[in-house]
Amino acid sequence: MTTRFRGITVREGLVFAGPAGWGEFCPFTEYDDAEAAPWLAAALEAANEGWPAPVRERVPVNCIVPAVGPERARALVAASGCSTAKVKVADEPGSLPADLERVAAVRDALGPGGAVRVDANARWAVDEAVTAIRALDRAAGGLEYVEQPCVTVDELAAVRRRVDVRIAADESIRRAEDPLRVAVAEAADVAVLKCAPLGGVRRALAVAQACGLPCIVSSALETSVGLAAEIALAAALPQLDFACGLGTGALLRADVVATADELRPVDGWLPVLRTAPEPVRRTEVAADPERTRWWIERFARVSARLSAPPAG
Repeated sequence: MTTRFRGITVREGLVFAGPAGWGEFCPFTEYDDAEAAPWLAAALEAANEGWPAPVRERVPVNCIVPAVGPERARALVAASGCSTAKVKVADEPGSLPADLERVAAVRDALGPGGAVRVDANARWAVDEAVTAIRALDRAAGGLEYVEQPCVTVDELAAVRRRVDVRIAADESIRRAEDPLRVAVAEAADVAVLKCAPLGGVRRALAVAQACGLPCIVSSALETSVGLAAEIALAAALPQLDFACGLGTGALLRADVVATADELRPVDGWLPVLRTAPEPVRRTEVAADPERTRWWIERFARVSARLSAPPAG
């Protein structure tokens, strides 16, 4: 990674080819096999089936601002060409003063016409969230929304009743035992979908229909192979009212695809592809033999889990 993001500095995953193209299996290393299973289902969909037909040829995206200082934040936004910025906040306890400076710098870089959204990754309790959201809203001159301020759906609902800023649900949907049955309509204004942890484009489209909220698509920190699937989801949504969080390729020091094929936003947009680009540089960025073995063993275990008949 170019900078620490989501608490990690190295991103790992496994890419493989099938009759329809390339897939990427990259659940975070701390996830157990059960939580990793939908990630493999999404990769298998890309490799073996392909994706539904798109309804748009390009997708609007936001730039990503990690937990960096205000000058770095301002530079990232200015260089991105995007009119929407997603700012990481609550990266560590007591970070609100630094978060306020970062958000103010992002607003300054975007100008009054840009959209600022923040992502707390469920780090706040309800009262803490209410206080922080009000302060961040002032620093931003108006927030577009706050993503996953608290852990549970009930907590999101409690925060939503007390603030005037839209609430977006991310982890509450994608890490739910059954995302199709998560009732978030009273707890959120926007649903954040991620193709990989939801089990593929088709499964994520079903979740979008079930939740009944405006949806955006966000990255799970994939390479351009996995990002192509996330873009395919955004391209297939019947309606797309917000910029998507798919500009994360810039967070990787190196990609597995050719430089010309890297999925980096241009003027705030990403093209829709019919298949993932080929990871021609995969040997250049390959893990050491021990990590490679760990991933192959993980792939085998999770594959067996997907193939096993349901209990009972």
